[in-house]
Amino acid sequence: MKIAVGTTDFATIATHGGRTRRFLVYEAGVGTDPVETGRIELGEEEVLHLCGDGRPHPIDAVQVVITGSSGAGFVAHMKRRGIEPVTTMETDPLRAIRGWFAGTLEPAPEPAHPHEHHDGDGHRH
Repeated sequence: MKIAVGTTDFATIATHGGRTRRFLVYEAGVGTDPVETGRIELGEEEVLHLCGDGRPHPIDAVQVVITGSSGAGFVAHMKRRGIEPVTTMETDPLRAIRGWFAGTLEPAPEPAHPHEHHDGDGHRH
């Protein structure tokens, strides 16, 4: 299974899934250690926050996306693409993947406030 982990620096899990521009891509499965198989680096116009559901996207090649947090819009976009969104408090990509497979991954807390802001891109989230 292919898993993308959103990162700030290709080392630490990013805190905002929709704005993340860098992803480590791993091949992983139950009982196997995750192996990094690639990296995705998105342009500013390709961040998942701005990408509509109808266009192909580099993230479409994975089955799971792990990030530090995400809003309802990000979760909905990922699910419509057939990708399982996962949020976590973990900052280490390998520990996050191992924890997800083991069922021990600590999820990120729900936002204390609705994820609303206006950023000039024609939608609210």
